[in-house]
Amino acid sequence: MSAGSSRFDAVVLNASQRQSLMSVRSLGRRGLTVAAAGNERRIPAFASRWCAEGVVCPADEGSDQYLEQLLAWLSPRRAGVLIPAHDGTISVLRRHRARVESVARLALASEAALAIAVNKERTLAVAQRLGLRAPVQERLTDAAQVSNAVAEIGLPAVIKPNESWVEQGDRGTWVGPELVFTAEEATRAVERLTRSGQAVLYQQYLTGAREAVSVLYARGEMYARFAQFAQRTHPPLGGQSVLRCSMPVPDDIGRQAERLIREIDLEGYSEIEFRRDASGAPYLMEINPRLSASVEVAVRAGVDFPWLLYQWASGGPIDRVTDYRIGTWMRHLGGDVTTTIEMIQDRGRRGGPPPARAAWDFIRAFFTPMGYDYFQWSDPVPAGLATLGFAREFLGRLRSLARKVLR
Repeated sequence: MSAGSSRFDAVVLNASQRQSLMSVRSLGRRGLTVAAAGNERRIPAFASRWCAEGVVCPADEGSDQYLEQLLAWLSPRRAGVLIPAHDGTISVLRRHRARVESVARLALASEAALAIAVNKERTLAVAQRLGLRAPVQERLTDAAQVSNAVAEIGLPAVIKPNESWVEQGDRGTWVGPELVFTAEEATRAVERLTRSGQAVLYQQYLTGAREAVSVLYARGEMYARFAQFAQRTHPPLGGQSVLRCSMPVPDDIGRQAERLIREIDLEGYSEIEFRRDASGAPYLMEINPRLSASVEVAVRAGVDFPWLLYQWASGGPIDRVTDYRIGTWMRHLGGDVTTTIEMIQDRGRRGGPPPARAAWDFIRAFFTPMGYDYFQWSDPVPAGLATLGFAREFLGRLRSLARKVLR
């Protein structure tokens, strides 16, 4: 990591994330001096015209070693706002919050609010107290409890960790939801997820629309609201959206999201995810109290959440956004390719479409006018790097598959 005495208005962490590139662009276009930090050199955000410096902290981004590398770079500099975008990094920043805030303002909500927001069980408990619908669920700590959960909730079901970032010694990993169709599948999933000592949730499976409300809340006021629906995600059951569209904030989930955020007093940016059942009734899924991977659709529709987050974290006035464009489509092409391949290979067994329909839906999306993650005409180099990175990864998977077939 280089030496010097640079002055940065903002340092965007987790530079390999899509939302981090969007943050660099958003803040840089507004005349701020922005650095980005990541754990490798060939990162699209580093190539952005708006990135004043790319900082390589090679350790795992959820480790204490990563924090030490970051602080060693930050300490001799005057940095304004630190913006994390990864659950693992947020976990380590929270553990050492006082040290971090001695060198920069941290764009995160209070500890009391975060402790609720990152914990699905605590979040859903608050939601139910407010009268919001939550999936029927059982808390499991051991695979021996699966049979009772199956009897109470049924199959298929969704199994997910209580917190998405699971600590494993001095490292951690992100763990997503898993759809199970048999008691044997459920038992294996629970055994795997409880090895770290964390409880898991066995939830009813909802099949309706995936919608999310994003807000910027601060000082008791809502400064911006935005809603989107996800047509496809990776993994297919639920995760980062790879094909999404802006929509008006629905009355039901809009009110529910605002009540929940106010009750928790979760300041800053947050994305509140809902899933509807077959009748259209919304159920709260979780809260993401950080810039989400899908945030670019909001920015392109007219709600510049990275800028609003910076304004809040820096302690200055915050712009109010009362309107945005409806029907703005965004696509993460690499993620959509991966998701479509997985759905074709699954052949509809996991609740997805049959192979022909999955392939046609992928092709049909090219005929809908939309923006593509990473690509902007005014800043084209990051898209080139992202494409090369995906091509290398995809070819690696093909070689691995070929070796298995030829054995």
